[in-house]
Amino acid sequence: MTDHDIAFAQLDRAGDERFQSLRTPLGVSSFGMNLIVLQPRQRGRIHAHADQEEVYLVLEGELTLVVEGVEHRLGADQVARVGPAARRQLVNAGPERLVLLALGGTGEHVGRDARAWAAWGDPGPGSPPQEVPSPADLPLA
Repeated sequence: MTDHDIAFAQLDRAGDERFQSLRTPLGVSSFGMNLIVLQPRQRGRIHAHADQEEVYLVLEGELTLVVEGVEHRLGADQVARVGPAARRQLVNAGPERLVLLALGGTGEHVGRDARAWAAWGDPGPGSPPQEVPSPADLPLA
């Protein structure tokens, strides 16, 4: 962490590790975040959670998400949410590598607690984001 409470991590999409924790190197304390890489024919454990819901974002390949024995297929850029008590299994039934981001958390969403400013030099506590216009696009090079 730096003085500005910011951290960075590098995704290892090409690696052989099935599971890369991103929560720990980023210092995230309010939800879990993992990169999961499954080679063709690999699958994870059937599991469920007491309280944590999970979201799966497919980055590469095709995920066969089995929920309570029912298969759901998700391709790249598709997202699924599974509630805590539902048993689920992540399966790569396809011929290519599967890379996905798994996010898990529990508790209530805080809502829109953000503040926004039109420029870096603007003083004060900021305003709700919907009250601040989007900035102009960067000029073409």
